[in-house]
Amino acid sequence: MYNELLNKKLKLSVIGLGYVGLPIALEFAKKISVIGFDIKADRVEKMKNKIDPSEELCSSDFDNCDILFTANQEDLRAASFHIVAVPTPIDSHNLPDLKPLLSATKIVAQVLKKGDYVVFESTVYPGCTEDDCLPILESISGLKLGVDFKIGYSPERINPGDKEHTISTITKIVSGNDSEALDSVAKVYELIVKAGVHRASTIKVAESAKIIENTQRDVNIALMNELSIIFNRMGINTYEVLEAAGTKWNFLKFYPGLVGGHCIGVDPYYLTFKAREFRYHSQVINSGRFVNDSMGFYVAKQTVKKIIAAGKNVLNSRVLVMGVTFKENVSDIRNSRVADVISELKTYGVQVDVVDPHASSTDLKHEYGFELTDIKGSYDAVIVAVNHVEYVSLTEDYFESITNKNAIIFDVKGIYKSRIKNMTYMSL
Repeated sequence: MYNELLNKKLKLSVIGLGYVGLPIALEFAKKISVIGFDIKADRVEKMKNKIDPSEELCSSDFDNCDILFTANQEDLRAASFHIVAVPTPIDSHNLPDLKPLLSATKIVAQVLKKGDYVVFESTVYPGCTEDDCLPILESISGLKLGVDFKIGYSPERINPGDKEHTISTITKIVSGNDSEALDSVAKVYELIVKAGVHRASTIKVAESAKIIENTQRDVNIALMNELSIIFNRMGINTYEVLEAAGTKWNFLKFYPGLVGGHCIGVDPYYLTFKAREFRYHSQVINSGRFVNDSMGFYVAKQTVKKIIAAGKNVLNSRVLVMGVTFKENVSDIRNSRVADVISELKTYGVQVDVVDPHASSTDLKHEYGFELTDIKGSYDAVIVAVNHVEYVSLTEDYFESITNKNAIIFDVKGIYKSRIKNMTYMSL
């Protein structure tokens, strides 16, 4: 498989060309022949014109790539090594939503032939690849694992907006259904991953490794958020506490914040869901999720309290929210907890304006029911919710120019803690 891919006698396909799939497809396409498939034809057309719909890559990243972009699943028949990289979100009840993954698996199953490989990159709970995806591959294709085709799991580690930690510089976990599959999957990924690969002993180990990466971060951030609530009641600045504590060599440097997006705010729910099948109800992980999912409402309530303390009528107050994407310097609004801040403010009758240099107003309207506005008039409070690069250098003079007397600055990430002297200042 490896040699024939390298000699371009065989092709590799990537199913799902979002934040994860497109960078992988282009990186492989610099070495071998690739078919990039996505069900959304409008996205495919943009990629044919060297435009990344996710706005992560520039046109030069498409140069010198042997790749066919297509929305026609029949084109996948020409590929022999399939990589599935579709989203695995949660539903409104915080339960795993496997519909995109199972749909993509059905597409691959319809074109699967003897000798093919299927590798999944989507984040899932342990056992999903073999218990949920494999039966679909076998039943639709009529082929048998180990006899006719092989599977593997290699979890994605793409970090949106991060130009340092990329697909080629992050160690890749790989796994396969047997030793031969493991060896082939490892060799194929070693084509593009300069940092090398880690060969997991089983597919379940690889799935588990991925799911705990973000669960660990989630629990640690939840601790920081809880400390922030405690220190706020004591009148102590959390970031100053963390700066002091961070002078110890083994202190873990996590910080409070709004935890959203399609990884940290989602992955722990996949693990707790699977744990319940084994009659274990996670205490620590669920508690961390509760704390982090509550922080948007906490930010809004603290802002309203300060507005009232300033002697202002909440019903007539105006608040500007700066930044609404799930993290800094990206356009992704999926599972943004800033939306919780905005919805909670509105329950108090506060007038809210929202600005963001990266987000799409159309996408926000579709996802959350509100749109971006211009900065207009004077505000009683400004919440800097996302530390986009455009906001980092703002001064107190700027904030005073867009606010009323006795206005509040809620600096969620603490980027102005040493710069705001005259205005009422808060941070997590």
